[in-house]
Amino acid sequence: MARKIHILWTDDEIDLLKPYIIFLEEKEYRVTTCTNGIDALKLVEDQDFDLIFLDENMPGLSGLETLERIKNITPSTPVVMITKSEEEDIMDEALGGKISDYLIKPVNPKQILLTIKKNIDTKRLVTQKTTSGYQSQFNQLGMQINTASSFNDWVEIYSRLVYWENEFDSSGTDGLDEVLRMQKTEANKEFARFIRNHYEEWFSGTSSDVPLISPQIFPKKIFPLLDQGKVMVIIIDNLRYDQWKIIEQEIGDLFRTDEESVFAGILPTATQYARNAMFAGMMPSEIQRRYPNLWIDENDEGGKNANEEELCRLQMKRLGIKASFNYVKISNQRAGKKLVENSKDLLNYDLNVLVYNFVDMLSHSRTEMEMIRELAFNESSYRSLVHSWFQHSYLYELLKHLQAQDIKLVITTDHGAVRVNSPVKVIGDRQTSVNLRYKQGKNLNYNKKEVFEVTKPESIYLPRTNVSSSYIFAMNNDFMVYPNNYNHFVNLYRNTFQHGGISMEEMLIPISILSPVR
Repeated sequence: MARKIHILWTDDEIDLLKPYIIFLEEKEYRVTTCTNGIDALKLVEDQDFDLIFLDENMPGLSGLETLERIKNITPSTPVVMITKSEEEDIMDEALGGKISDYLIKPVNPKQILLTIKKNIDTKRLVTQKTTSGYQSQFNQLGMQINTASSFNDWVEIYSRLVYWENEFDSSGTDGLDEVLRMQKTEANKEFARFIRNHYEEWFSGTSSDVPLISPQIFPKKIFPLLDQGKVMVIIIDNLRYDQWKIIEQEIGDLFRTDEESVFAGILPTATQYARNAMFAGMMPSEIQRRYPNLWIDENDEGGKNANEEELCRLQMKRLGIKASFNYVKISNQRAGKKLVENSKDLLNYDLNVLVYNFVDMLSHSRTEMEMIRELAFNESSYRSLVHSWFQHSYLYELLKHLQAQDIKLVITTDHGAVRVNSPVKVIGDRQTSVNLRYKQGKNLNYNKKEVFEVTKPESIYLPRTNVSSSYIFAMNNDFMVYPNNYNHFVNLYRNTFQHGGISMEEMLIPISILSPVR
């Protein structure tokens, strides 16, 4: 049986309100009553209430004084003030005390019921609607997952799953969230099978279903916008599609989305490969061959994305793009603040590319720091943490400054991240790459059924460290662990967010083109 909503009604004339109490109890509400503020405070300290009705004009401790003390005890409990007076100063005081609603005496049963539904039942009704909506689409989604045969099919499936994840988050639904997680896990298994069967075909010219991929983003999505005026590109490293949909809602008053699409992040879904490919307009092996001084191998020292600005300038030169260009990487609060303070300087360039590394740092911090693990303990809390960061970030402040400018805004990323929980044993030598979601090396030993293996890296335009190098990619929610100290590393990395392999979260990358709201 569902728990009854518990209401506290405080009024010095509570006996006269007996018909209303009976009315609410017949509607399956539980009502506790008292006649003064002191007793109300004791009850609030001892019990949990979903809603409090509070008389404004009581002898002794007044309604407004009682309200202030109630809020000190339970700030989130909605309080409805009931008053005989319509004087503005009393209402201002009450509203300043954060009442959720107020009623003017004499009240009637319909008013009371409407107030309860508005302040409590609305959330319950929204939750019920969300639950029934997902239940009605569960079978349809399952059929889509089982029959998906194209990249666009997977974009549609993933966008629908993300929609329901965000709906569950916002409505507080928890009854079916486990079912949704299981359905998403099944979708990722089928998506991995799709990638294993078709990824190499994207580069061999044998497939008619070839999606937009990382190296094509600038020439096909960004450079053409320069014909319309100034362009501001914001790349939020490691941003997932579900996180983007939350940010999109936050900036809705500043920018409207003109076009949103999803492209395929190349493998490995890691910055060294996916983002360098974006900036160069080339696949990794092409960068290595054409600009060997700008490509940094797995085992080389130095930042793997240190040459992004130069790679982008070279791409513009190859394509004959004459626009003025500015590149800025923001890796800390100080750099973000400085950029906001000098935001007018950005307007001196036709094309600005701003790279924000916070989400990527958050993902790595969650692996390394116990405190961040506690804050982002599941998918929902991870989304919430990114949401909170954005709300208080200098990036948000920058967008507020840019809203008044005549620009096109592009927001995208290089890859996403997936929460891993299933270890897969891999054996390699000391030269094998250390990433948990992919390995590059020679003489790799693994179970072929558990990974996507590419023994000819040139077939997917990946560089070789030596002639016998191959790549393997983790799928679904797997992560690769060496047999040495196996249990230690399994416990260390299980339920962390990783990237580099094959999952919808890592490979289905949002790119949105926006215009300022006028």
